[in-house]
Amino acid sequence: MKTGLAILEGGKLLELRPPARPQHSDEAMVAACALGDRAALGVLFDRHHDALQAFLERLARAHPSEIDDLVQATFLEVWTAARRFQGTAAVRTWIFGIAANLVRRRIRTAGRQRAALAALTSAWPQRADGHRPDDAVAHAQLLARLGAALAELSHDLREVFLLCEVEGVPGVEVARVLGLREGTVWRRLHTARRRLRAALDGAAP
Repeated sequence: MKTGLAILEGGKLLELRPPARPQHSDEAMVAACALGDRAALGVLFDRHHDALQAFLERLARAHPSEIDDLVQATFLEVWTAARRFQGTAAVRTWIFGIAANLVRRRIRTAGRQRAALAALTSAWPQRADGHRPDDAVAHAQLLARLGAALAELSHDLREVFLLCEVEGVPGVEVARVLGLREGTVWRRLHTARRRLRAALDGAAP
C-alpha cells in the first residue's frame, strides 16, 4: 500500500515523503533537499531557524517582520542552493553565510552603507581587557557602548566579527561561506576587535 502525502502544485500532483528522521545529519538533510525532499528542508528549518533569527537580529537593524522575511528568504535560498553544497563548512555556518549574503545584497540594493545591532546579548560578557563590570549599571553601560561601537562598524567588519566571535565559527569556514580569502577575514576581524577595544577604553578607533 502506498503511503505519504500528496499536494497539488502548479497543476501537478506532487508526492511528499514522510518527514525525515531527526537523527539524520544536517549534511544528509541538505543532500535530500538537493533531491527535492521538502520534508528535509523542514527539518533544517526546525533545527536552525532560532539560531538564524538571532544572528540576523544582530546583523541587520530591521523590523521583526523583516527579520522573519530574511529567515524565510534564507531557507528558500538553502532549497535552491542545496545542489551546490560541497560540505567544506558546517551546515549551520553555510546557512549563516547565505543569510549574510542576503543581508549584504539588501543593504546594497537599498543604498544603506551601515546597519546596526538592536542589542548585544550576553555573548560578549566581558570587556576586551578581561575585567567584568562590578555592578549591573556599569555592565549595562558597557553593553550600550559596545552596541554603539558595533553599529559604527562597516557591514563587512561586523559580519566577520559576529560570525567569528559571537557565533564561534572558525575563520576558515567564515572565509569559505563569504567567498573571502582567509587573510581578509583575519584582517577584518583584527580591525573590528581593535575598534571595539578602543570604544570600550573610551579612545578614538
